[in-house]
Amino acid sequence: MSFRIRAARNDDLQPLYEMAKLTGGGFTNLPPDRPALKAKLDRSAEAFATTDDVVRDDLFVLVLENVETGEVRGTCQIFTKVGQRWPFYSYRLSTITKHSEELGRTFRSETLNLVNDLEGCSEVGGLFLHPAERAGGLGLLLARSRYLFIAQHRARFADRILAELRGVIDEAGGSPFWDGVAGRFFGMGFQQADEFNATHGNQFIADLMPRHPIYIAMLTETARAAIGMPHPSGRAAMRMLENEGFAYEGYVDIFDGGPTMTARTDAVRSIAESRTATLAGLADDGEPAIVAAGSLAGFVSAYGRVAREGNGILLDEGCAAALDVREGAALRYIAR
Repeated sequence: MSFRIRAARNDDLQPLYEMAKLTGGGFTNLPPDRPALKAKLDRSAEAFATTDDVVRDDLFVLVLENVETGEVRGTCQIFTKVGQRWPFYSYRLSTITKHSEELGRTFRSETLNLVNDLEGCSEVGGLFLHPAERAGGLGLLLARSRYLFIAQHRARFADRILAELRGVIDEAGGSPFWDGVAGRFFGMGFQQADEFNATHGNQFIADLMPRHPIYIAMLTETARAAIGMPHPSGRAAMRMLENEGFAYEGYVDIFDGGPTMTARTDAVRSIAESRTATLAGLADDGEPAIVAAGSLAGFVSAYGRVAREGNGILLDEGCAAALDVREGAALRYIAR
């Protein structure tokens, strides 16, 4: 079987909804709510239809499609500029140092501070792969195709980019971090707050959350242990982000305490090292690569084999078919 990444369409609503029901909570960008998902697809369609090369508040939704069956088996999202519709909140870990002359001791306390430091960044998120397809590197194809899309439309994205990883969720679907921090100030559990955020935004955090620093030493042991820790299912995603040049700089999600990774957009490996070339012909003996063609709603990417041919490249027949390209087509590729 072969797969490709393409722009999401309105008729992808049902498969997206079916996948959203499999996420297990804490997955704000893919809520199991039809109206919310429909709103995302409408917003994405508007972004794909806009050709202005400016950084605005856009959302692009991409899907993983089985070329042979047409089934949608995964998805990912790219936000061009967060914090425009409502503030983008994070907690940032900080240290407060105090010294007592009388005791002759220095005390250092770690705190969580509610900040908007990452407002205006671009964001990659919403990556979900159907459990039946978690083999063969399809998660990597989804993840890295986002960066080829950004490289193809660089003027539409900010100079800094972030990725939020889902935090620790217990077997009952609750969040130790939420229970130990925000849950003390809100009359709702984690799942209820998470669902509300997915459909209404997080302005209620600003309305109700105290603005003073939260001393980590005063939290429960389980809440402390969850700070900056990814969900077990997200550890591979964290490694992929690190391989791309993202780093954890002390920012954590305000709901589940998961780590927020950041990078300079132009320093992301799959952006910085991607190359463009013209398709010169077909050959099956090239090097493994991820290859992209087209732009905006016509964007498509897939695994393939690439070999240099003068000023152009040769591409294997299967990839060329998945991309629906012919000789002379403009391509962007990155080594697998």
